[in-house]
Amino acid sequence: MPINILMPALSPTMEKGNLARWLKKEGDKVKSGDILAEIETDKATMEVEAIDEGVLAKIIVPDGTNDVAVNQLIGIIALEGEDASAAASASAAPAPAKAAAPVSAAPTASASVPAAAPIQASAPAGAMNGARVFASPLARRMAKDANLDLSRVTGTGPHGRVVERDVKAALAGGLPAAARAPVSVPSAGPVVGMSDEVVRKFFEPGSFTETPHDSMRKTIARRLVEAKQTIPHFYLTVDCELDTLLAAREQINASAPKVDGKPAYKLSVNDFVLKAWAMSLARVSDANVTWTEGAMLKHKHVDLGVAVSIPGGLITPVIRKAETKTLSTISSEMKDYAARAKARKLKPDEYQGGSSAVSNLGMFGIKNFQAVINPPHATILAVGAGEQRVVVKNGVPSVATIMSVTLSTDHRAVDGALGAEVISAFKSLIENPIGMLV
Repeated sequence: MPINILMPALSPTMEKGNLARWLKKEGDKVKSGDILAEIETDKATMEVEAIDEGVLAKIIVPDGTNDVAVNQLIGIIALEGEDASAAASASAAPAPAKAAAPVSAAPTASASVPAAAPIQASAPAGAMNGARVFASPLARRMAKDANLDLSRVTGTGPHGRVVERDVKAALAGGLPAAARAPVSVPSAGPVVGMSDEVVRKFFEPGSFTETPHDSMRKTIARRLVEAKQTIPHFYLTVDCELDTLLAAREQINASAPKVDGKPAYKLSVNDFVLKAWAMSLARVSDANVTWTEGAMLKHKHVDLGVAVSIPGGLITPVIRKAETKTLSTISSEMKDYAARAKARKLKPDEYQGGSSAVSNLGMFGIKNFQAVINPPHATILAVGAGEQRVVVKNGVPSVATIMSVTLSTDHRAVDGALGAEVISAFKSLIENPIGMLV
């Protein structure tokens, strides 16, 4: 039975990808672990790796094809002993299947991306909750014949893959058949706006140039529209005095040990901001949450996303368990993340998930702004520039370095009082930075 190679979903939000190039030609033999093709997403470059032996019988989607939909048929593998030409003819129908072939995403040398979970060969027999089920072709065929819901079968094969013995055991145990009701997938809804043709009519022909949207910009646009349409944003702003922090930062940097004649670390104000926000969420743990329709997810650690600008858009690498890390560790991780983000070499698990985020535009001189929440987060902290302002202390005007920060919250998960409590904890730590050192 030939195996369809389908466009893999390399991240939970991926809908399309670019097929950069095939590394195998039609007729080439492939074995488990061979790299078949390179896929470009909006964030990184991945490789499609074979986990079955056979022959690459047919390439459906050629090199350099952009915007290939997830689960679209891109190639066909004839299994060992099958006639390659017959397999290609039998599977030549271009209609996309519902799940991917038994290939998995593996890292490219250039992208430094880890292998993703293997991808299935045919549509799942069950998976009624929308989760993908990894199974061998034989296991799928047996499950389909028996009307067995594969999503309820525990896999004992490689990487938890469902294999023949698992299906036999499930049938012997009397596992119920799959439900036949269709799965309803909610839509983000239409985007209200004018068509490209209508917009162009407002401008004189030849007075503009056109740059087609790349996959990153399309993903950013879609996620921002979804966030603003579905999340009830609520904003809280406070002013923080930075003078004590700036003095502490200068002393800490001056006392940094030398490694090969260079300071082991050089802390920035942003490093203190990240540490303070992580500690604030840990202290006010009811704000370190994610909203779902069925339950509130209260996180045990603060996995903190940090918005990093890269050519064509932005990406949010995540500092895991940020509340447990020292300022120097946070500083080192951020420098590494920022460098690899600009080269698009971050691994998917380094920018996916997280429980909150920080966006800092202070280095651009922005005084105050409101950031859009990035699902699945329930909060994001927008950080402005530190600037000298006249303030009143004990009834007397004086000059202090002030930084304005605005907290955006998902009002379903973090209401006004809770938001005020967590941003007040942040202000206290910023203005008394010794609390971050003990």
